[in-house]
Amino acid sequence: MGLKIDPELWSDGPEPHLMGGRLPSGEVVFPMPQGDAAKEVEPYKLARTGTLWSWTSQDFLPKQPYEGPGSGPGEGPPDFEPFLLGYVELPGEVIVESRIVDARLEDLSLNMPVEFCIVPFNAAHDTYAFRPITPSKDQAA
Repeated sequence: MGLKIDPELWSDGPEPHLMGGRLPSGEVVFPMPQGDAAKEVEPYKLARTGTLWSWTSQDFLPKQPYEGPGSGPGEGPPDFEPFLLGYVELPGEVIVESRIVDARLEDLSLNMPVEFCIVPFNAAHDTYAFRPITPSKDQAA
């Protein structure tokens, strides 16, 4: 039985968004509730950019069965590669847990601007992540 990533965690299209829900109270939640919990909850596209709120490096093999990046086919243990995890604050919405890509641990800083992206998870699935927003040459000058 292989891992299945919920395809409804993000929207399709050229600029995908994480999909949260707006409760009748106005509170925004992630992920969008399912089943009976979704009653009266409106689907809500979360912001594509936010700030890094907290982070760490996952340097040890997660609980089995692990089918993420660095896991290889075959009989033996997976070829595990450490990865970055963080909490990203989407201002006025929610704080989401996410992989952090295109960065090294020492490059990360509190309130660093980050953007939503879709990345390969394993040979069969994609997942969502956030990556640092690098300033353009015009912004850096």
